[in-house]
Amino acid sequence: MLSMPVRHLPPVPPPGRVDQRAVPVARRWATRMILGHIGARKGSKGVPGKNFRPICGKPLIDWSLDQLFAHPRVDAVVVSTDDPEIYDHAVARGALKIGLRPAHLATDTAGKWGVWQHALQVSEPITGPVTAFLDLDCTSPLRLAQDIDGALDLFATERPDMVMSCCEARKNPYFNLVEPDATGALHVSKPLPGGVVARQQAPVVYEHVGVVYVVAPDYLRRAGGLYEGRVIPYVLNAERCHDIDTPFDLRIVEFLLQSQIDAGLR
Repeated sequence: MLSMPVRHLPPVPPPGRVDQRAVPVARRWATRMILGHIGARKGSKGVPGKNFRPICGKPLIDWSLDQLFAHPRVDAVVVSTDDPEIYDHAVARGALKIGLRPAHLATDTAGKWGVWQHALQVSEPITGPVTAFLDLDCTSPLRLAQDIDGALDLFATERPDMVMSCCEARKNPYFNLVEPDATGALHVSKPLPGGVVARQQAPVVYEHVGVVYVVAPDYLRRAGGLYEGRVIPYVLNAERCHDIDTPFDLRIVEFLLQSQIDAGLR
């Protein structure tokens, strides 16, 4: 009988958790390499240092970083930042070593799209070809694991250029969002013939929120912005769709996050 070579596999992590340090970075399946990404710029005018600020017992970024490392469908994790402290923290936990974000992508006018493109470009030489780029905003920490699964499932089923998390808008430009004209008089932002006199009559509009994005890598490479291709919504309950842009936002999110913890959801 011929003896077969033994294939040594990486250690099996505890149930529900993938220890990225114990898994070779180049590990990938024949048809899948999902790259989990978090962008965390150092500067913030609204809430200084917010991405590494403690909230409910740990740095804000860790509420999203923990979800990526724990998710069984995420094959590698990368953090794009211009903050050496955040970068060292992420790499120590198992994120890819891609270096700090270039200065032109670290300004408060730099868009998300260019940051994503750079992160993909510098990650693929390490991971191999990526089949889905999964982004979590660290300023939207109220997402649950099921939200990541739902967005990935929708991406796999519909095959769009991008899945974008949304919630039904709290205000509607056809009904109760107004803007001034040249004289200062107010008008409905998007008037319809005959007008809209009740919320139920207004067309549905969504708020774009940073809970979860799934992007096709080919689209990310070729497009110049988010909306050039087929972008479809992954609709979430509004209570999980709060971003931290101001100190008031931080107070709201901290209260809601603690509520999730108390309810056993986190």
